[in-house]
Amino acid sequence: MPAALRTARTGGMLALAVVIALLPLALANNYFYDVAVLVGLNAIVCIGLNLLIGYAGQISLGHAGFFGLGAYGSAILTARYGWPPLASLAAATAGVALLAWLVGRPILRLRGHYLAMATLGLGVIIAIVISNEDQLTGGPDGMSVPPLALFGHALTGEKAWYWVVGALLLLAVWLALNLVESPGGRALRALHGSETAAEVVGIDSVRQKVMVFVLSAVFAAFAGGLTAYYSGFITPGRANFLHSIELVTMVVFGGLASTFGAVVGAAVLTTLPQLLAVLKDYEMVVFGAVMMLTMIFMPKGFVPTLTARFAPGERK
Repeated sequence: MPAALRTARTGGMLALAVVIALLPLALANNYFYDVAVLVGLNAIVCIGLNLLIGYAGQISLGHAGFFGLGAYGSAILTARYGWPPLASLAAATAGVALLAWLVGRPILRLRGHYLAMATLGLGVIIAIVISNEDQLTGGPDGMSVPPLALFGHALTGEKAWYWVVGALLLLAVWLALNLVESPGGRALRALHGSETAAEVVGIDSVRQKVMVFVLSAVFAAFAGGLTAYYSGFITPGRANFLHSIELVTMVVFGGLASTFGAVVGAAVLTTLPQLLAVLKDYEMVVFGAVMMLTMIFMPKGFVPTLTARFAPGERK
């Protein structure tokens, strides 16, 4: 096999594209398409979060807040003010980017558990605001969302959404891989290794951290808006702390500093609860055992461990 096809940018992208193209052959009905769409949407969020946690080494326990703002921002502009869905999605994503930039500089001066607590507090504030603003968000009961319209046609049905989300997932992976291989990506990896050493060689650590924080928030907000349009109904649960933990767990499970690991982590942890539903009362017990055993025997994450075992020396 040519060396180029074994790299993440070419071979990995090709493999993901083939999986997306052939997966419908195994999807028997709309339920399976629905799960596949949710996998794609979670994967988009995890790709951005992995840039922040895996490459820059900055923990965030509040990314569900950005996801929720993207969802509610898109829904409110469309349902309450009559904006076109695509314009609403773009405006909501831009608004979240601005918020992330404003709060990023003071928050990202913190490190370790102080940073984790600050991002947790930000996520909690967002979730509370969404729950309490009844007139705009519908409060705890949630709100209905009009369908997404593309070129004058409403995007409805799981199969149509599958192909749209699949294409956007490929775009998200491509953007992340290009960033990782750019000078900015190398600066992020330097920060992860040692912020002090990175600053000694001229890297503006605060600027780089804010940049990747904003970018990861954009991924989350964009996926949140898409989720709102796809589901047709949203609740404040999309922005709560538990959702943030789920997203971080997906990234860690798949493998930190691995773009394809983020995709695999989202796929496994979105699909596994559906497969374990037949166990009823023991579903969460088995789910927890799977997570525990994976972290014991694959401490670097699923994809990096398998890559090191079967393709030593290959870069993810």
